[in-house]
Amino acid sequence: MKETETVKDFSDKVMNVVNQIRILGEELTEKRIVNKVLVSFLEKFEHKISSLEDSKDMTQMTLSELVNALQVVEQRKAIREEAEGVVEGALIANERRKGQFKEDDEEKQFLD
Repeated sequence: MKETETVKDFSDKVMNVVNQIRILGEELTEKRIVNKVLVSFLEKFEHKISSLEDSKDMTQMTLSELVNALQVVEQRKAIREEAEGVVEGALIANERRKGQFKEDDEEKQFLD
């Protein structure tokens, strides 16, 4: 998986390869596919993969269940980053306002 690639994009590529292999007559179990995919995900998903391994029977997990679980991590990260941008913008606007009020006060003192 590439750093810029989403979980959905990566899983689409994997399923494409899996389907091509199956067309050639090779039998791939869901367990084998999940195991191969698990080692291919980026390190940023390691915490979620570890928690899945602790809480679920990985021999019974399907690729779609794994992908859905990892997409949640990706979505939460995107929401956090968006929220951080909003908060940062608000802080910048607040600092500008404070600076403007300070300038107005200095101007009043100068005129007095």
